[in-house]
Amino acid sequence: MSGVLEAQDLGIRFGGLQAVDGVGFEVGAGEIVSVIGPNGAGKTTLFNMLSGVYRPSSGRVLLGGEDVTGLPPHLLACRGLSRTFQNLQIFQSMTVLENAITGFHLQERGSLLSDLLALPGSRRRARRAREEARALLARVRLEGDADRSAGGLSYGALKRLEIARALALRPRILLLDEPAAGCNAVETEEIDHLIAEVAASGIAVLLVEHDMKMVMRISNQIVVLDRGRPIAKGDAATVSRDPKVIEAYLGADAGGLDAEG
Repeated sequence: MSGVLEAQDLGIRFGGLQAVDGVGFEVGAGEIVSVIGPNGAGKTTLFNMLSGVYRPSSGRVLLGGEDVTGLPPHLLACRGLSRTFQNLQIFQSMTVLENAITGFHLQERGSLLSDLLALPGSRRRARRAREEARALLARVRLEGDADRSAGGLSYGALKRLEIARALALRPRILLLDEPAAGCNAVETEEIDHLIAEVAASGIAVLLVEHDMKMVMRISNQIVVLDRGRPIAKGDAATVSRDPKVIEAYLGADAGGLDAEG
């Protein structure tokens, strides 16, 4: 399995606070790696370093073998890294299809003048973007809602729309920050299946998620953080039995985590 994204001894300080320290792992093509940990463990901070929102204080980020440490988000996106966020970033007043089309902006190669004058090349690009956006909506099972206002979708459908827009960048790796947060059991299962399908297509997936059933079910590897430091790494069965993980989640006297959720 080829390495797509690699974190090497990543750390970041905010003033006197060491928020993340010594985190390292690799995500291969078609692999799902989950990052878990109690609240405040540093999961989103780690994502922000990997996606260029924060520049690490130490360590390196490799994307396809290239050192991309500290590159801004738009340059990482051009290199094949796409992400979603904890809070929805949907244009509520636009249609579902229009939201999906916005994800293709990095693929556009036309000039502003061409678009303003609606020249043939501009019309061809717009038509191709609409066709590809509709195909993405079918992939996330929203093709029947293409012409609806995005604001009228259920919360779970909006989460899937965000994933569709992230996929429009044609990423090599997709970072998903709590994609099932706020979803009911049915919506979570739909997102679970979608993530598995994305990975099966060859895209690497890095996931932060609090739903342990989902994490244990779909992850090839799990990285556990506690107070910014890695305390365990391995498959679901290994991680769920690790005493340090059990203590971090449930306290020193807890009986254990259930790998089956």
